[in-house]
Amino acid sequence: MAATEAAMASSSLSLEKDPAPVLESSGTAAATAATKPATVAAAATAAAAPATEAAAGSDAGDAKSDMANKLLSLNGVFAVHKPKGPTSAELLNRLKEKLLAEAGMPLPKCNKRKKQTFKIGHGGTLDSAAKGVLVVGVGRGTKMLTNMLSGTKRYIAIGELGKATDTLDSTGKVTEEKPYDKITQEDIEGILEKFTGNIMQVPPLYSALKKDGQRLSTLMKRGEAVEAKPARPVTVYSISLQRFQPPLFTLDVECGGGFYIRSLVSDIGKELSSCANVLELTRTKQGPFTLDDHALPEEKWTIDDIARALELCAALLPAETGLKKPKPDESKEQPLSCESISLSEVKAEGDAIQAS
Repeated sequence: MAATEAAMASSSLSLEKDPAPVLESSGTAAATAATKPATVAAAATAAAAPATEAAAGSDAGDAKSDMANKLLSLNGVFAVHKPKGPTSAELLNRLKEKLLAEAGMPLPKCNKRKKQTFKIGHGGTLDSAAKGVLVVGVGRGTKMLTNMLSGTKRYIAIGELGKATDTLDSTGKVTEEKPYDKITQEDIEGILEKFTGNIMQVPPLYSALKKDGQRLSTLMKRGEAVEAKPARPVTVYSISLQRFQPPLFTLDVECGGGFYIRSLVSDIGKELSSCANVLELTRTKQGPFTLDDHALPEEKWTIDDIARALELCAALLPAETGLKKPKPDESKEQPLSCESISLSEVKAEGDAIQAS
């Protein structure tokens, strides 16, 4: 009987141990069965990923292509807000780089022999120390920039009495100092009439005017001897004294092309038996474009913002300065290249047109 009980105990022990492997086997099978759909789904997802990425890449490519086409279709004239610091040419290059980057287009290497598709330029150079309205032409609008040179310009200039500089502004070396303590507001207002209307003006030595194909300012910086250009006729439509707080005085000037505010302030200082230079200069208007209403700040240098600005500015321009219809061959796509040109107006050669 003991043997029988031992056998039964052994059998019972066997029965208790055997189910464990069966359960493990069942669990493994279930896990495997559950894993198969997940594996298949993962494989399917992995297989679909390249197609999805390709589709996304295609959409991105299409978007870039659309922006490139939109950029190349821009034509007209608009205005940007130039800050103090960069030259007008440097600002134009910065604008061009931003637009090409947005359109997904590489910066082209300049080659005058290639016909370009994208052309951008500015008309009416502002000194690097000046800020304000800078008129920009894009596409066929670059051909309209000459009209901007002959148009009126308006400036707010802060002059400083008692100091003369070689550049006629605060960026230059002080060349002379004279007293100014006896100069009154009435004295300044009394001489402004002499600088109104059609007058003769000697351009600054530091200017965009050229000698033997090189800018006078470049020659001056090299230390080369430069003779002053002869006086030439310019037009001042209006000039008024806005504020006088010695040694500073603020002028509001509206003038024609080729006029130099630095020369005006210097001449005013001499007329007052003292000397003066420009401490700060802001162009508030050029042609129909004003600083407050039309000049785009840098954060709005986008293709869409410029397209809207072109539509707005087109209504401001006289009909005779409007865009001409493109020639048949101009509408055909051309390889993107870059062309740098510099044009000058005969009566206002200091106001360079630069296109690139």
